[in-house]
Amino acid sequence: MNALPSLSFRVDLRARPRPGHERVLTAEALRFVADLARRFEGPILDLLALRRIRQARFNRGERPSFLAETRDVRAARWTIAPVPDDLRDRRVEITGPADRKTIIDAMNSGANVFMADFEDASTPTWDNLVSGQANLMDAVRRTIRFVAPESRKVHELGPAPATLFVRPRGLHLPEKHLVLDGRPAPGALVDFGLYLFHNAEALMRAGTGPYFYLPKLESHLEARLWNDVFLYSEEVLGLPPGTIKATVLVETLPAVFEMDEILFELSDHSAGLCCGRWDYIFSFIKKLSHDPAAVLPDRAELTMDKDFLRAYGALLVKTCHRRGAHAIGGMADQIPIKGDDDANEKAVARVRADKLREVKMGHDGTWVSHPALVAVAREVFDAHIKAPHQIDRQRDDVVVSASDLLSIPDGPKTEAGLCHNIRLGVLYLESWLRGAACVPLFNLMEDAATAEIARAQVWQWARHGVRLDTGVLVTKARVRSLIRQEAAMMIWTASERGAHAGFLGEAAALFEELCTADELPEFLTLSAYEKLLAKGE
Repeated sequence: MNALPSLSFRVDLRARPRPGHERVLTAEALRFVADLARRFEGPILDLLALRRIRQARFNRGERPSFLAETRDVRAARWTIAPVPDDLRDRRVEITGPADRKTIIDAMNSGANVFMADFEDASTPTWDNLVSGQANLMDAVRRTIRFVAPESRKVHELGPAPATLFVRPRGLHLPEKHLVLDGRPAPGALVDFGLYLFHNAEALMRAGTGPYFYLPKLESHLEARLWNDVFLYSEEVLGLPPGTIKATVLVETLPAVFEMDEILFELSDHSAGLCCGRWDYIFSFIKKLSHDPAAVLPDRAELTMDKDFLRAYGALLVKTCHRRGAHAIGGMADQIPIKGDDDANEKAVARVRADKLREVKMGHDGTWVSHPALVAVAREVFDAHIKAPHQIDRQRDDVVVSASDLLSIPDGPKTEAGLCHNIRLGVLYLESWLRGAACVPLFNLMEDAATAEIARAQVWQWARHGVRLDTGVLVTKARVRSLIRQEAAMMIWTASERGAHAGFLGEAAALFEELCTADELPEFLTLSAYEKLLAKGE
């Protein structure tokens, strides 16, 4: 490791110390994170300002399109650097929060990759974040262990665990427990920096490397920023250039128009692209929020075979394969349904059909949300891919225009769909405020991305006065009334069961605020984070 530069500003930890945190929050690790923040906070703030400028243009009627100034990058012949051996076969990936049991179960699930998620599947309490880093330190060193409280069953890593990726928070999320000269550190750099500092050498000794998923990027300039972070970190920690590898989740509307450029900017650090489809739907609503012609039908209608989503998936595969990169498909959010064999068979059939569509389109891998579904996805992909991947399958037959990527699907807008969004949003926020950001609801695994769809769609329908299948007009007043009715019913139901209502009242009030604001709030997690801080979390 090269010597870290001296820092010219103060580093404050504004959180209660917890047992075990000291092994993560060492002076040298904090110094590395603070150095990253000192160098890159300004560029991050500039990029976030560019997002706001672009959104203002969209609000005035401008539409996303392919960039004229990067036409040469798209036209030129180039490929990304070869990936390490343990990233050649990524046919099944699984994700979840960084708690000990989830890490062990996911890495033992038979999946090729496990992505430990500090973003959509994690409530950013300080204890969740720091304990998650400690858990990953143990996972990297194969010493992680969990004893189930009731059964006393011991969970440990098996002989062939999945390759580990980590998803840091998005560039927009601050970490207000770690304050540098009076300013909160960027959450993305805290998550990335702590993991890299503690684990890079151990990962390399184990024959793997520090691998990341990058969320919520909106432009190739943001990919360039991350590449600069990688290069600087490699230099400071004495790692060979290109050691760090990153897969970018294409989960914002602007990013789909810059996929070539994103791969190009990450250069030797690139490890492909992934269809972050739930966040992508949310971003589609958000970026086109002022356009009454862009109102989407019920969420249940927004499947990957429809209009803008079909075009997005096909273009991602074509772009990746042209550049020698893996194209990873989207998440199957179904979970096993216990006690109802018929419903469970239907859920598994939906997973199988989704994965068959992806592998036939040309994806090299896919995501599932539950270990029990790894075998289902693997069976489908194994039947169609005999090599580690199908990157050599060029999709020259795919022609996707800007208008294809903005095409709105037909479909119903129903009272049932509106009420489902409200129930899901309130229940999810209640769980998030309790510290659990990955939660099964209505037989699906929900995280912040799917909750974002729910609240953004309710906002969109109220903003544009959608008339439902029942003839009822969606207004802010109607939305407020429905949220309060649904919350009252949930609280009453909890009382009838003898259960505590938890944070249902607070969650309903926050959901109402998000759905009836004059402008669509950028991220629900930004508003919810303030609630955590107020509770001392």
